[in-house]
Amino acid sequence: MNIIETKDDIIVIDAGFQFVSEGSKAPGIDYILPNTQYLEERKHKIRALVITHGHLDHIGAIPFIMERIGNPPIYTQYLTSLMVMKRQEEFPQLDPVDMHVIKEGESFTVGKTHIKTFPVTHSIPDAMGVCVETKHGDVVITGDIKLVHEDGEVVVEERASWEKVGLNNNLALLCDSTNADRAGFSASERLVFDTLEEIIKNSTGRLIIGTFASQFDRLISIIKTCEAMGKKVIMEGRSIKTNIEIALQAKLLEVDPKVFITAHDINNYPADKIVVLSTGAQGEEFAALMRMATDKHKFITLTERDTIVLSSSVIPGNEIAVQKLKDNIYRKDVKVVNYQGSHVHSSGHGNAGELVWIHQAIKPKFLIPVHGHHYHLKNHMWAAVENGFPRDNVAVCDNGNILEITNGTEMKKLSVSAPVESVLVDGFTVGARQEVVLRDRLSLAEDGMFVIIATVNAKTGKLRKSPDIISRGFVYLRENQQLLSEARVLIKKTVEKQTERMNPIDLELVKDDLADVVSGFLLQKTQKNPMVIPVLIGV
Repeated sequence: MNIIETKDDIIVIDAGFQFVSEGSKAPGIDYILPNTQYLEERKHKIRALVITHGHLDHIGAIPFIMERIGNPPIYTQYLTSLMVMKRQEEFPQLDPVDMHVIKEGESFTVGKTHIKTFPVTHSIPDAMGVCVETKHGDVVITGDIKLVHEDGEVVVEERASWEKVGLNNNLALLCDSTNADRAGFSASERLVFDTLEEIIKNSTGRLIIGTFASQFDRLISIIKTCEAMGKKVIMEGRSIKTNIEIALQAKLLEVDPKVFITAHDINNYPADKIVVLSTGAQGEEFAALMRMATDKHKFITLTERDTIVLSSSVIPGNEIAVQKLKDNIYRKDVKVVNYQGSHVHSSGHGNAGELVWIHQAIKPKFLIPVHGHHYHLKNHMWAAVENGFPRDNVAVCDNGNILEITNGTEMKKLSVSAPVESVLVDGFTVGARQEVVLRDRLSLAEDGMFVIIATVNAKTGKLRKSPDIISRGFVYLRENQQLLSEARVLIKKTVEKQTERMNPIDLELVKDDLADVVSGFLLQKTQKNPMVIPVLIGV
């Protein structure tokens, strides 16, 4: 999410979410949302939410934040609007969004701000860049981009589009940095289409293609190739089915419906006429591809005649899951094709060479690298500087940083920042990161819990009987009877000692002391630190 603010208006660019990785240390959390406190405090100035394209890291937060920021109108292209509206169906309790569908190249005015759009290339149709006009020049936001090129030579249509934007007085460029650490130009998607077409044409058995459901152009190309070659397509995975439905609705894909069959009918056709489009190339445990690899799929069992194409790269953090998937696949003796040995995948983000070409086409006064980790942003900066961009006119920011451009001549980073504390989606709950809750979840996951249930005489403080102990994820009780016997003795002594001179008896205070004593005992005996939960019942 980027925010462009003038004296009168605020324009919000994109509203995505982040998927939770193991490094986030947030067990049980579904998504991480952008913190909108800055916008909530200024919602009276928000004129529009402009969406550059339909990937979840650009639209995923919309259902969760719109009410908080005053339900501003949404401006985007047709396919993206369909994807936003499809997602809104999952939240029927929300007010309808005010959707304005525009075409690439069109302009519109919100409040006192004029906004222009231009077409860009990404891995999904209807991607667009945005120019926000100010009195000192345009602020250009690329969104996610790559360039259509032939051996590093940008094609005529792409060049003309960017050079047209470059004719404006461009004050600042907010440019995608996701692949800024890679030199040169990215692989062409056209090469991927041609490679997959050749694989589909020459397959002698069933062909299973694992890819991202968000790769609209690739999915459409595969389906059209299958139709031309008389093959049948099976869609496996909810997200792939949803996105193909949207592509059909948007008329981006026009094929004979008979091209599609269900997995239930797979055995009614020759093996060499079957192509399966599947989710799960990142090793997701319950996705279709992993279920096939582990013989848990209801209708598809892998054989040595099958070919699996992993038409995706490995997202950082998913290496172990992908390796597990590959191991399971190879145990089935199937033929595997991946991006490391064949041109079956290309990124939707431009390499450093493409980013420098865009700088030179746009000719902005200031450059602000966005999207990616800090080292991506720094790589973007150095690529620009090494190719002649003034170092003092590049700002590398962290989340929440506020840049102020004064009179179109000076850019500085303010000492104050917008709030950036993580906002988490936990089931139906949306809120700030609750450290106590997450710490408890991590503790339970790592060391388990040790529950003590004891009945205490409310007058004497003596235990009525030996305490009950329940252990989950800590130790196996039947094999640790000596530990349990010692723990019961310690519990009895601790409770009775704490209540000895207590009048009246305060069991809440006793609970706290008992938890500390038992935690220390268990750590000493087992080198583990389970969550100790005493339940004392006064009778």
